[in-house]
Amino acid sequence: METAASTGLSKVLKNDMSLSDYFTNQFINLTPWKILIGLLIGCLVGLIIAFVYKRCYRGVLYSPTFALTLMMLTLITTPVVMCIKSDIALSMGMVGALSIVRFRTAVKDPMDTAYMFWALTMGILLGAELYVHALMVVLVISVILFLLSFFHFGKGNAYLLVVHYDDYAEQDITQLLRRTVKQRKLRSKTVTRSGAEMTVEVRLDSKQDLVAAVLNLEGVHDATLVACQTEAGA
Repeated sequence: METAASTGLSKVLKNDMSLSDYFTNQFINLTPWKILIGLLIGCLVGLIIAFVYKRCYRGVLYSPTFALTLMMLTLITTPVVMCIKSDIALSMGMVGALSIVRFRTAVKDPMDTAYMFWALTMGILLGAELYVHALMVVLVISVILFLLSFFHFGKGNAYLLVVHYDDYAEQDITQLLRRTVKQRKLRSKTVTRSGAEMTVEVRLDSKQDLVAAVLNLEGVHDATLVACQTEAGA
């Protein structure tokens, strides 16, 4: 199936159409100004999404590359939708081309998938030249995510507290964890002739100096707090 662009190019090669007429026909439905405005607003919207992702991220390791990817998804989707909207034949070809693409990157956090769909949706709205709708949608979703983050929707961040101690210090460690940590779960306990080791999963809503408090207990040799991430907190 030949598109209008390929048909016009063949006419230029056959000298049936001048080069200026060819470029004029190219920009009848999709002008450079439309593309530039869409990309500029897409950059703004993508930056907003990346900023919200950074501020509301509650996982273990924040990835600046993924935040940049969210902005790039918005910028890339915008001109694609613009081209599809301006040429029906081209849209059919793009749908066929995209149907054979397979993405192998594993998404560890389900929220990352939601952010990706958010960025793609903004690109579709901008590509359809619904600029006001896109700005309204991105602002409303941003406010909702900030509110959920402010009210600490869900459980706190999960950490593994690993403590090496003498046997007589176990009761003091347990009492300290009861006072300072609301959500905790014993994961493992190892007792040897030289001492004991305890691994406890704790959930901390804010930055607490838990390691220093444990080290201040008599009989504790060392304490390590390791960030971890579980799906259901089990």
